[in-house]
Amino acid sequence: MKTILCAICAGLFISAAAYPARAAVKEEQPLVKIALAEKELPKSNARFAYPSGLHFTHPDKVRGIYVTGHSAGGSKFGELTDFVDKTELNTMVIDVKDDNGNLTFKPDSHSVKIAKPYIKDPKKMMKKLEEKKIYPIARIVVFKDSELANKKPEWSFKEKNGSVWKNGRGESFVNPFMKEVWDYNVKIAKQAVKMGFQEIQFDYVRFPEGFEKRDDELTYGHGDYGKTADSNVQKRVHAVTDFVGYAKKKLKPCGADVSVDIFGYSATLPEAPGIGQNFSKISDQVDVISSMIYPSHWTSYFGIDKPDLEPYNVVKEYAKVENKKLSKLKHPPVSRPWLQDFTASYLGSGNYQKYGKRQVEDQVKALHDEGIDEFLLWDAANRYTKNVDYTPF
Repeated sequence: MKTILCAICAGLFISAAAYPARAAVKEEQPLVKIALAEKELPKSNARFAYPSGLHFTHPDKVRGIYVTGHSAGGSKFGELTDFVDKTELNTMVIDVKDDNGNLTFKPDSHSVKIAKPYIKDPKKMMKKLEEKKIYPIARIVVFKDSELANKKPEWSFKEKNGSVWKNGRGESFVNPFMKEVWDYNVKIAKQAVKMGFQEIQFDYVRFPEGFEKRDDELTYGHGDYGKTADSNVQKRVHAVTDFVGYAKKKLKPCGADVSVDIFGYSATLPEAPGIGQNFSKISDQVDVISSMIYPSHWTSYFGIDKPDLEPYNVVKEYAKVENKKLSKLKHPPVSRPWLQDFTASYLGSGNYQKYGKRQVEDQVKALHDEGIDEFLLWDAANRYTKNVDYTPF
């Protein structure tokens, strides 16, 4: 997903977005600017307002893997579909808009999009998923979007010299206060539904890490939130939460479920002040909440000094905290956490272990022991461990 980040939130957690995106194709695509007209849909419409001609059945328990656009559009796709087909897994979360802000397929003519079309034939890809009975979820990276930030600096955060702000990894974010950014991503989500995706998973639904330390140093608009007397922390929380509710409302006529990826540590705090994530408020707006709880991404926490070495204990302790938070909601979403299927050698000798069959099974069992039977597996390179029993109960 992403490059390894420094510890955030007083060193409690390292970003779950910790791996680089796949290499981009060389050819740059122009920004296409054609408005997408919003249309009211008749109430009598079937579950999907944009019939794709494809038919998918929602699994009893979603258990899946992450797939990059590069993998989905290349020769590796067949290998991955065969892998899922031969296991207890049943789902693929596929990049539709990646970590740089590129669509992974060629957009239609009714969109405002930036694309690097790794997936040359989306219809063929979706048909393969239908044949294999693999449930398709579209991953859309929302506010981390270097491409859009540089195309539309007024939608981003700028330095005092007028240049677009970048974090330490050279990545830029667009501004969650801007409704134009909301609509941009909702339009992409609608295209994914048209393609046949049954669920939209929004990732990077947040401000940049450590934003509370730089919000007064950067130039950016506050939109309607500038009119309130709320603190900057609460303005960020409201903007992030409101985007999720807005997207859910806009996608409701399409029939697709909405899920959000969220930092695991967000569930352990009242709210994450810099990034604007409030676990309970976001969970109250979605069908599915997917906390990123990779053991390698926690610092000493839950009384565990080296979390990567104790995957069962870390996941179990986290699940207890999450269950307590969700139990207080009137209509809690499905819990479907992200689990680790990669080796975090960057932690250094003595702080990590090689992840394989036992480590993956330990995480799955820990969730099950706390009543959670849905999960997603993350490996940035899409090399998943073979011969894992995904129901080791």
